Amino acid sequence: MILDLVIVGGGASGFMGAITAINSGLRSVVILEGGAKVLEKVRISGGGRCNLTNSCWEISDLVSNYPRGEKQLIGLFNRFSTIDAFDWFQSKGLSLKIEKDGRVFPNSDSSEEVIKCLTSVAKKLGIKVFTNSHVKKVTIQQEGYNLFVKGNKFFEAKNILICTGGHPSGRRLAKSLGHSIVHPVPSLFSLSTSENSLQSCSGISLDVQSKLIVNKKKFGESGSVLITHKGFSGPMILRLSAFGARDLYVNNYQGELKINWLSMREDEVNLKINLYKLHNGKKSIFNNKPFYNLPRSLWRALLLSLNIDSQLKWSDLSKSMKDSIVKCLIMSRYKINSRGPYGEEFVTAGGVSLQEINFKTMESKICKGLYFAGEVLNIDGITGGFNFQHCWTSGWVAGNSITAK
Repeated sequence: MILDLVIVGGGASGFMGAITAINSGLRSVVILEGGAKVLEKVRISGGGRCNLTNSCWEISDLVSNYPRGEKQLIGLFNRFSTIDAFDWFQSKGLSLKIEKDGRVFPNSDSSEEVIKCLTSVAKKLGIKVFTNSHVKKVTIQQEGYNLFVKGNKFFEAKNILICTGGHPSGRRLAKSLGHSIVHPVPSLFSLSTSENSLQSCSGISLDVQSKLIVNKKKFGESGSVLITHKGFSGPMILRLSAFGARDLYVNNYQGELKINWLSMREDEVNLKINLYKLHNGKKSIFNNKPFYNLPRSLWRALLLSLNIDSQLKWSDLSKSMKDSIVKCLIMSRYKINSRGPYGEEFVTAGGVSLQEINFKTMESKICKGLYFAGEVLNIDGITGGFNFQHCWTSGWVAGNSITAK
């Protein structure tokens, strides 16, 4: 029997593609998952809560969260965006909530509910799912494709949808069918430094402005940074690492991080310090700070890094010392010497070349009947539900396109 569609990869985009294809009129759809369980990335994402999308409704704002693929995603999101994904899951009985930072989670805070939603819908529609079914080889035949699966299994299909995420198996299949692969490198990771001036501040989180410089190329961001015992993490750092992923990789993860701890201009900081000094001359600099939002331990650590006497009073602060403090507050410099732990969803920058995909259909420009969706493509987003959103969208577009054809 020649199947209408075989999907290689039982992840987010694979299930969305399968469900959409059947709902649109396709008759026979099979999902082949190489691992022992389907939807494993859904299971572990968001610490087991599954951040399945984001409440960024404006498409122009939404695409800015993708270091690679921004241009291609504009058209895709105009067809199936974050609001469509939100409504899709709600219509399938999954109750969702939006948190203050815009991330969307199931009300139950359990990724198992998302998995249950997708697998139960697939089962009701008659979609067959085979686990431990690693696709070793794909060959082209007159009416479609032959798929050779681990354990001497064999499938024939009119169409194939490859959505293996960051796993190398999908890239190998794509390459064997004539596609170019952009070498995958890590994205979404913390930054490490050998400098120890902030070790006493480990665990502190605050909003800052920063600039990452990698081999003269600059990446600027504002947002929350988390000081760790080895360097820096938090949403802003993950975003910097995503946009600078390829440059950091090429430069062996060497660079410089500049931080404006106050997110203020130099003249504003100067004025505030001058006024504080005027009214608090007898007070200790170490125990009394002009900036309410700056944690005390960080204030002290920055002063110690400048070798300022811990007994110094505000009235004894010289102009040169004051200038050093101002500079430190708005432009602290830290040498980055490596990347820290890989991000929460093990996102990669790289994959199947976007120039070889028709983004109106997700079909290959090289092989008719071959489609791609999800992270197997050279598209990736920052943390916050954006990578899953790309999976839902590309899977939905592919599923509809295959049926329409």
